[in-house]
Amino acid sequence: MPPELNGIIVVDKPGGISSAGVVARVKGIFEAKKVGHTGTLDPLATGVLICCINRATRLSQFFLKGDKAYEAELVLGTVTDTQDATGTVIERHSLDGISAEQVRETAARFVGTLTQVPPVYSALKHQGTPLYKLARRGAAVEKPARPVRINHLAILDVKLPAVRFSVSCSSGTYVRTLCADMGRELGCGGHLKGLRRTASCGFSIDDAIGLEKLAEYRDRGGLGETVIPMNEALPFMPAAVADDALAKKIQNGMKLAAADFPVSPRVSDQGVFKVIDPRGRLIAVLAESQATGSYNYYCVFSV
Repeated sequence: MPPELNGIIVVDKPGGISSAGVVARVKGIFEAKKVGHTGTLDPLATGVLICCINRATRLSQFFLKGDKAYEAELVLGTVTDTQDATGTVIERHSLDGISAEQVRETAARFVGTLTQVPPVYSALKHQGTPLYKLARRGAAVEKPARPVRINHLAILDVKLPAVRFSVSCSSGTYVRTLCADMGRELGCGGHLKGLRRTASCGFSIDDAIGLEKLAEYRDRGGLGETVIPMNEALPFMPAAVADDALAKKIQNGMKLAAADFPVSPRVSDQGVFKVIDPRGRLIAVLAESQATGSYNYYCVFSV
């Protein structure tokens, strides 16, 4: 039996399959005990889907708040009930008087922090049931608007009714809702036709591998080449190097204080940092404690 692989895979998700479906495929290819993804992509969408394998599933929580980047196609003049091309058309509007310049000016107004109402056809849950299931039963539930951040939005091409754009945004942003909102602002409505995630949490589409290619690596015994080790899996998180004595203390779950670290660790926006042993192996993720000069354990890994 091959040795257990622990780390992350950046999958180039194909269209027409759910994120859960990708996870099932990856689990089968690796014969893994555990696999989990770090941020849902709709079946319509393609691109970067980070999957954590075996022990690395404990790292998935740290990817949930990371920024994402996409390339998308908006179709103006047509509104659907799902805000994307999979839904039923509920409105059609003329594009008379709408110019490429108006599209660019409107898009520019969406850069920054704004509030967004999550779509009623989404994987968010209401009392334990996904919203899309409730909507399909005719019992749609609208969640309250919530803040999201659009870091960058660039119009790549305008060939009405189609508008191609790239966007970098905070976690939790719905690009199809962004399309619907831009269409509403233009007065003609719109929906998302195509979506490709190009980056997530420090990994880009250049790091991604397709499912068929992954299967090829398996068939020639090279799956280990596709796995990003756990110590490299959190590129956005500051690192502290522990000597052997401190590494042993951490692995025994002993209380930690600032004096245990030769250099005061830097922390991420989430208030956490990773600890690596002298051989470069990830041994823990720690968080600042409310008690000054001490740290709490998020997770510890045996090596």
